[in-house]
Amino acid sequence: MKLNSQFYLPTGSTLISSFWILVITLIVTISWGVSPAWSADYNKQSLINSDFSHQDLKDASFDHTNLRDSDLSFIDATGVRFFGANLAQSNLEGANLSFASLESVRLTRANLTNAILTGAYLTNALMNETIITGADFTDALLSPTTEKKLCEVASGTNPTTGRNTKDTLYCP
Repeated sequence: MKLNSQFYLPTGSTLISSFWILVITLIVTISWGVSPAWSADYNKQSLINSDFSHQDLKDASFDHTNLRDSDLSFIDATGVRFFGANLAQSNLEGANLSFASLESVRLTRANLTNAILTGAYLTNALMNETIITGADFTDALLSPTTEKKLCEVASGTNPTTGRNTKDTLYCP
């Protein structure tokens, strides 16, 4: 049945066929040892002192989540939302946070050694005493005040991208 030119409502055998295609797809992916990729929703949770190290978190969301003192080292969090999350004192060493949404995030005393933050959104991020040795901030969106503060402590070269931290922050 056509609802309009853009959408239709599956009925009868179309709905049954769609169901069996989903079931067969799940059976095949699980039998081949491939688990289906479900989006993990960690929003508004208290995950203090959690260990997410070395995990692929690309489809996860951590909006307003408390991750204080957590191990997020060497994660792939490309494009992940951490809006308003508390990452204070967390270990993000070697993390790939490219294009991640880190607006209003608390990164006080966090370890971003060798992290990749290419194209990340860090507006209103609190980054007091954050370790950024070797971090890559290429095209990251930072407030001018935060950028100036980070330039005072910036050092090192990212081992993955080969970019100098001071250069990626446009330090004078």
